[in-house]
Amino acid sequence: MLGAFAQAFRTPDLRRKLLFTLGIMAIFRLGTFVPAPGVSYRNVQQCLAEGGTADLLGMVNLFSGGALLQLSIFALGIMPYITASIIVQLMRVVIPRFEELHKEGQSGTAKLTQYTRYLTIFLAVLQSSVIVTVANTSLFPGCTPPPIPNDSPLNLVLTIIAMTAGTALIMWLGELITERGVGNGMSLLIFTSIAASFPSAFGSILESDGGVGRFIAVIGLILLITLLIVFVEQSQRRVPVQYAKRMVGRRMYGGSSTYIPIKINMANVIPVIFASSLLALPSLAAQFGDPSEAWVQWILTNVADPQSLLYLAFFASLILFFAFFYTSITFNPDEVADNMKRYGGFIPGIRAGRPTAEYLQYVMTRITTVGAIYLTLVALIPTIVFAQMGIDQQMMAFGGTSVLIVVGVGLQTVKEIDSQLQQRHYEGFLR
Repeated sequence: MLGAFAQAFRTPDLRRKLLFTLGIMAIFRLGTFVPAPGVSYRNVQQCLAEGGTADLLGMVNLFSGGALLQLSIFALGIMPYITASIIVQLMRVVIPRFEELHKEGQSGTAKLTQYTRYLTIFLAVLQSSVIVTVANTSLFPGCTPPPIPNDSPLNLVLTIIAMTAGTALIMWLGELITERGVGNGMSLLIFTSIAASFPSAFGSILESDGGVGRFIAVIGLILLITLLIVFVEQSQRRVPVQYAKRMVGRRMYGGSSTYIPIKINMANVIPVIFASSLLALPSLAAQFGDPSEAWVQWILTNVADPQSLLYLAFFASLILFFAFFYTSITFNPDEVADNMKRYGGFIPGIRAGRPTAEYLQYVMTRITTVGAIYLTLVALIPTIVFAQMGIDQQMMAFGGTSVLIVVGVGLQTVKEIDSQLQQRHYEGFLR
């Protein structure tokens, strides 16, 4: 693998793509430490040193690489774009026009991408407004110096505009990586944000009581989860498909055999993100309530605590639900069956048309069940184990979710580099 990696850098055009990708990732990390206008960097660092931070925006802080709690220009990170992309995909079920655009091919995809950009900017304005509003009150509870000393309306609007512009810049940087670099730009930026939090998290474990033993246990657990993720993400059910021979003019077409690859985890990490986002809403509502009220105490004890049994039950149920829901949106058995019938394809032993769609639905349901259980285990096992070990969840940056994203994006990037090496007749990473 190291030899193939060195060979990739010896190839001029591939080396330029790799260096360009690394340069964009470095710029993204640099923007994490640039404070937004009106934010006092000294006060923010003092608040972070005191350790008083709210947990309600933990996922946004994870995907921003810690930029949220720095109140930098990249405070929102890639989260608005992720949310907008998911919403646009879900709208295909509700709005027929979106489904028509999806079927139009490249032109329709370009319009959907444009809608995603508009929605990203709207969500960035909304989220930055919330962050700026709670910056001096709920974001750093118990902190004496205000992160934004001048809370005049004009200064707050300027801060909101800067954070929104930072989100637009991140979106542009991700698209640049996709067009001129290696891999999917947005996924690599998420990879950069999450991976950047690992050194500080491991350092915190080493500095705690029994640090060396805990560190070795955490590394062992992460390696086991990584092996599980690699095995499942590379696994797929191959449904055989044959195409009948047909005469077009004087030429014979068809007669070939292929397969439909159905991944075990077709939804990727989307169900985990959805479940975490929904569970953060009660915590957000509790932040604006009176701490002495009973309902606020109940939410903080049962729903806002990642180690409570009720939180774990809700989290697992939501992951299972969204795994089936999102898979049903991304994979349409009726559409696949119609396309096969149109081009003369059939599954051996299954009649074309409706029986094929029912068979694909049956296979997809069984595969999705395994994938949903796998996602639930990956998301919950680190949380349960770390709770038994007495490790703060903030140190591990969501544990299984982080490892799932990092390993998944790493596999996709390595596959793309491998394919480009094979196009140039070099031996790739994956053999």
